[in-house]
Amino acid sequence: MNDAEIRIIHPADAAEYFREWKFSPAVECRGLVFVSGCTGSRADGSMPEGVGAQAREAFYKIGATLRASGIGFEDIVEMTTYHVGLGERLDEFRAIKDQFLPSHYPAWTAIGVAELAAAGALLEIRVVARGPDSEAGTSG
Repeated sequence: MNDAEIRIIHPADAAEYFREWKFSPAVECRGLVFVSGCTGSRADGSMPEGVGAQAREAFYKIGATLRASGIGFEDIVEMTTYHVGLGERLDEFRAIKDQFLPSHYPAWTAIGVAELAAAGALLEIRVVARGPDSEAGTSG
């Protein structure tokens, strides 16, 4: 595989954050877009209280990254979520998830963890989506 087969995706408003942490928000390769894990921190770096507010912020980031890739939530094919306190917080997370994915249900794995890299983070979401040039894609 050569570099021409890989496209790094950086939403304009997140470039500094990703330079600091030294990873790509998303990578498009061979018809798929791999979106790195997103916590629920705000644009200013602060962490809102509660799973609902953090889930919304994380989905907003994912949406911005998907749009920068030329696709949308309907193109997500797989989602992995990581949760601090999975059992007691999953129902609230699911209610927010359903606002962003109301009728499109990607493959989903939810994993309980002791902590996440960002201080105060209660969840992290990563997704894989079909790319804008995918023959099966509906967006683009």
